[in-house]
Amino acid sequence: MTERRETHVLVVDDEKSLRFTLGEALRDEGYVPHEAENGTEAMARLREEPIELVLLDLRLQASGENGLQILKAIKKEFPAVEVVMMTAYGKFDDAVEATRLGCYQFLAKPFQLEQIKVVLEGALASARLRSEVEVLRRATRGRYPTDEVVGESPAFRETLEMVGTVAASRAPVLLLGETGAGKEVLAREVHARSAVAGGPLVELNCSAVPENLLESELFGHEKGAFTDAKERKKGVFELAHGGTLFLDEIGDMQVNLQAKLLRVLENGTFKRVGGTANLEVTVRVIAATNRDLKERVQAGQFREDLYYRLAVFPIQIPPLRERREDVLPLARFFLAHVAEEAGADAPGIAPDAARALTGYAWPGNVRELRNVMERAFLLSQGGTIAVRHLPRDLAGGEPGAAAPAATPEPGAGGVWSLADAEKFAIERAMLHFEGNKTRAAEALGISRGTLRIKLRQHGLEEA
Repeated sequence: MTERRETHVLVVDDEKSLRFTLGEALRDEGYVPHEAENGTEAMARLREEPIELVLLDLRLQASGENGLQILKAIKKEFPAVEVVMMTAYGKFDDAVEATRLGCYQFLAKPFQLEQIKVVLEGALASARLRSEVEVLRRATRGRYPTDEVVGESPAFRETLEMVGTVAASRAPVLLLGETGAGKEVLAREVHARSAVAGGPLVELNCSAVPENLLESELFGHEKGAFTDAKERKKGVFELAHGGTLFLDEIGDMQVNLQAKLLRVLENGTFKRVGGTANLEVTVRVIAATNRDLKERVQAGQFREDLYYRLAVFPIQIPPLRERREDVLPLARFFLAHVAEEAGADAPGIAPDAARALTGYAWPGNVRELRNVMERAFLLSQGGTIAVRHLPRDLAGGEPGAAAPAATPEPGAGGVWSLADAEKFAIERAMLHFEGNKTRAAEALGISRGTLRIKLRQHGLEEA
């Protein structure tokens, strides 16, 4: 093991001999051990010493205390401290409750000292990752107008500097980058830093709207303008008046609409579909695309004059593979977000998983990383993210759902099957996303059709 002279570990047990034995073993391994006989002493030591890890007995018979209550108190006052529960009387229900309360792992007595060493290695890594998350939150709190901007790599810092430069102006912005690189997040960041931040931010994905309806979405329509136009409708330009309009996937817009878009950008006027009156708007336009617009201009698929009007201030967003320093901060950010939605503490990331995450090329960029971390959170049941909770292509061929994180009943020798883990993960995903199959499937890394099949296979009701 690597020497850790400054890592303080607290052993909470009412057996003096066990406290002494563990303390000596920890000292031999380079840890700084502390002892407590009961919960009151434990909380006092935590307030006095820089303790990162706690070994806590489930049953403190001398004081009649339940270790689960002490665990709850520790996690409430010291959420970054990792706790390993020890017991000779454990039941599966205790393990489940301990995990729910934030226990890192549940060990059955008697155990080998080698077991403790391995567990403490993982717990220490988890504790320090939790601390890094809190440091990251404090470092970014108040620094950026939105809480979605995460990244400290040189490439990303350069991008943020450009965002800060252009935000105060009213010039159009063109965000360029691969799918999933974070164009939507930076568009919201430009708006949040701009002089019109108090106005509306309206978003429209041009590729998600059928060609025959896109003009109406952009400019609105009058009643009776076409068969289904039963009443007047405002378009996104009207809705964004006094604020910002974000047009995503602008490169997919058909050429005949590009001239009308150029007119709005040039003089701020347009007509609704089926209308005759010129309407005036003041809108800051941010456009984004994953396409090479210069190539499309040369191919006659995009107007050159519109390109130069949109590209007054182009910003190239680096793909995640070029900002690997940001992978783990982003992963922790997404874990914190999904954990908050689930009402749980943010889990740590084990060293093997961290290596897999930073070594992957991320063809789907930040969006892919977000989906992977949501899926990993579900598979880990809120525990530390290990490499087995990652998809096969990240984990070097290991199954993405090899086993659940919950500890089987101590001494029973039982393990969950892959089918059990799969069923549990699907149940958790459907519960977390309130029956939304599309989002649950995305988080699990499977298609919606596959999810429907597995719901039937496992006898789960379809919400």
